[in-house]
Amino acid sequence: MKTIFIKARDLPDAWFQCLYELMDHGHEYVIDHGSYEGQKRLEFDYITIRVKFPGARPLIPDIPASLGIPNPVAEGYIEEYLPYLMTPNKQPQEDYTYGERLAGWSYLSANGNKDRGKRECVNQIQSVIQLYRTKGHATNQAIMTVSIPSDILLKDPPCLRHIDTRVKDGKLHFMVYFRSWDLWNGFPANLGGIQLLKEYMASEIGVDDGEIIAASKGLHLYDYVWELAQLRTMRNH
Repeated sequence: MKTIFIKARDLPDAWFQCLYELMDHGHEYVIDHGSYEGQKRLEFDYITIRVKFPGARPLIPDIPASLGIPNPVAEGYIEEYLPYLMTPNKQPQEDYTYGERLAGWSYLSANGNKDRGKRECVNQIQSVIQLYRTKGHATNQAIMTVSIPSDILLKDPPCLRHIDTRVKDGKLHFMVYFRSWDLWNGFPANLGGIQLLKEYMASEIGVDDGEIIAASKGLHLYDYVWELAQLRTMRNH
């Protein structure tokens, strides 16, 4: 296993550095099971990315016009993506949404015989905000979980697994983990939306916006965008 650590100034810098490093350190393989079965991925074994100023604008990648490459994230998309993270709305054909898990998770209560089996609902976003506001900042319990055990049975289980948090030095920091992560489109869209969520939560808690530290054992590029990545980085894998 080869582990990679990247220090980035902002989200566009993080995206570009990941592309650049993947050309040198990614392993190529054919997908046996999962999205795009039978196609190839170029993937890191494991990567951690520390973004010092994730709130710096713009949040989406910087693509020089001279390259003639469309931006992987359209203008305005991240703002449209934010409700996907912050509301429990789900379409009938969807197995889950990140917002359903973060802001409207329904479950069967196990708190004593009286409430056991009673349907409950928890908004993890508001619960974390309330925890910091009422209990103080020195806690390791303020984590928001996306996955549940039965996800292993889904055809496409959630890629985002958790958003851990810490308030330190008057700033709210996010620690994010993705089991699998599309670098070209998913990485910039996901982190842009997560950054807007962090800014909202920091404001509600009454602290400043902090860093993002993201990790994944499955940050990858599908073969259909390898040529675009090579054009952007001017490197071959």
